[in-house]
Amino acid sequence: MAVFAEEVNLAGYTTLRLGGPARRFVEATTEDELVSVVRAADRDGEPVLVLGGGSNVVVSDDGFPGTVVHVGTRGTEHLPDEPGRVLVRVQAGEEWDPFVARCVADGLAGVECLAGIPGRVGATPIQNVGAYGQDVSETITEVRAYDRTTGRVVTLDAEACRFSYRHSVFKGGDRYVVLEVTYALRESEESQPVAYAELARALGVELGARVPLKEARDAVLELRRAKGMVLDPSDPDTRSAGSFFTNPILDPAQLAELERRVAERLGPDVVFPRYPERPGPDGSPRVKTSAAWLIDRAGFAKGHALGPVRISGKHTLALTNPDGASTADLLALARQVRDGVREAFGIELVNEPVLVGVTL
Repeated sequence: MAVFAEEVNLAGYTTLRLGGPARRFVEATTEDELVSVVRAADRDGEPVLVLGGGSNVVVSDDGFPGTVVHVGTRGTEHLPDEPGRVLVRVQAGEEWDPFVARCVADGLAGVECLAGIPGRVGATPIQNVGAYGQDVSETITEVRAYDRTTGRVVTLDAEACRFSYRHSVFKGGDRYVVLEVTYALRESEESQPVAYAELARALGVELGARVPLKEARDAVLELRRAKGMVLDPSDPDTRSAGSFFTNPILDPAQLAELERRVAERLGPDVVFPRYPERPGPDGSPRVKTSAAWLIDRAGFAKGHALGPVRISGKHTLALTNPDGASTADLLALARQVRDGVREAFGIELVNEPVLVGVTL
């Protein structure tokens, strides 16, 4: 049976350790409980916040004036598929990093480069979680979800999920509650082709090479730890929501403007990072650039502080709460960084974490 409580402080359920009280807090440990609680709240006109690991959320200091449903469902099922491939169905409340570790141990390739990412399985399709050359959209075949509009449990295939860079049909709205995710993983002791230059250098291989699954996972974990991106209670740099801003995707006009501003501010010989990106809706070419590079060159170095909050000393994209800060403090730093990058380079950075009860 779902466990109910009142006035539960949400700071204890987020990796930032920020957020005020939930008027009503429910721990749902089965799919039926999860659906039932959300359905009842909707029927009563009660605001609902579905919360997993709290690793990609920024909650208001005022908390949430409704029902927070903490997803604690568990369960993993392996289903044979075509030769050399296994379908793995995972309940939304399963912790993500232990799931990746199990896949590596079981010789299942496709998520090994997503090791060390905090949070739960249900969050992975929402923002199309990705790192070091892999995105979950490459392996997700379907997502079961509760559709709050129709009151029914539905299954969305990969196309219906409308995956794009750190986005999906689930992000930016509250229509769907993710219940279960199915991944198609390759039976192999070797990784998928290494697609990220930094990871390839760490492994000492060429791009496109395959390495033992454990070697890929271990290298990713080492890289993430060096950036403060693996949760560690003893390291205040890990008290964050991960990357706070997404990497900007530029159309030709935006790219030309950035080139002009970089040359004007930093000199004509300075080259900024750029990576090919999928064409825009109109077919025009696009490139992705580095938010971290822009933040640093706009004058916000690692360790830059504003009151009790600071940019991580290990990674420019992470905004951290070393101790005793508020959500208002964090957002003040985020605005300072966003506005500084806009002024310097004409690029509007977009927050990656979900904002609850606050705006940037």
